[in-house]
Amino acid sequence: MRHWLIVILMMGAIQAVAQELTAEDAGNPTFVPTVKVSKVLVDGDSIQYMEMSNVYVYPGLEFKNKRQQGSYMRLVKNVKKTLPLAKEVRMMLIETAEYLETLPDAKAKEEHMKRVEKSVVRDYKPKMKNLTYSQGKLLIKLVNRECNSTSYEAIQAFMGPLRAGFWQAFAWAFGASLKKEYDPEGTDRLTERVVLMVEAGQL
Repeated sequence: MRHWLIVILMMGAIQAVAQELTAEDAGNPTFVPTVKVSKVLVDGDSIQYMEMSNVYVYPGLEFKNKRQQGSYMRLVKNVKKTLPLAKEVRMMLIETAEYLETLPDAKAKEEHMKRVEKSVVRDYKPKMKNLTYSQGKLLIKLVNRECNSTSYEAIQAFMGPLRAGFWQAFAWAFGASLKKEYDPEGTDRLTERVVLMVEAGQL
């Protein structure tokens, strides 16, 4: 039941963010390839080169005890499970934004958004049921990271302030808040480190 909150978030984010995305964003894959090999012509000579993904180097983590180490390992596991979902949402926003631009009027756009809503519920409900509570909370934050919009703002744009207030109260009952922002330099610093390393294929 609690993961329906995330499904609603995804549906709301589509309309809230769609107008801000461009075709340039479509070049952002789910995960960056590790190596790209190509050739370039220099003064008539063909020179082969290799382009590699970013490699992140951090100081080694020191754990005070096994419990702290276990907490970190769970974070890595949870990021690996939820980050692909968050990136799927981003790509869905891009595709939706591009398609909405081809529709003739507001009525056609509204009908398309209803079809997208049904598709989101059908496709994502099974995935949400497999998430733990902590993974659900993490997914909300990672969707915020990918879409540059708080969950509350997304739902408010899609359903209005009353529904946004309802879902905020629902989230609060489970110890979460839709108004919290992803903070890669502060409280989410370790999560951001894990995300970057997972994206680069280092974890």
